[in-house]
Amino acid sequence: MQSIPLNPPVAHRGDWLLRLALLLLCSAYLQGGLVKLSDFTAAQAEMSHFGLSPPGLMAALVLMLELGASVLIIAGYWRWQAAIALAAFTLGATLMANRYWALSGMDRFMAENGFYEHLGLVGGFLLVAWKDWQDQQDKGAHRHG
Repeated sequence: MQSIPLNPPVAHRGDWLLRLALLLLCSAYLQGGLVKLSDFTAAQAEMSHFGLSPPGLMAALVLMLELGASVLIIAGYWRWQAAIALAAFTLGATLMANRYWALSGMDRFMAENGFYEHLGLVGGFLLVAWKDWQDQQDKGAHRHG
């Protein structure tokens, strides 16, 4: 009779934690994409509010990026490329939507907090991209070495 190991191999022990971390990192984009999908008129209004035109096309592109890149990151397909895409998108959207330097009072305080929270997301996506890229380089070196 074969015994079942109490501890899985080291490579698999943290898989659930990695998946959870990636899900949490992508949660705002999954939620945002689903909200845009459920109320596309509001999504178009959001694009118009930020001066993005044509609003229907821009809303569709943002929706596809938010949902598509999130799914790719969580599933592990083209992870580093999807993470770079969401990092770039987040940085651009943050510079557009959280211009705290042009505000004062409580509006400035709230926008400044949002700005730096989003920079943290950018950093998180860059770490995901870097780690995935490193892992791919290591796998390639093992195949050829």
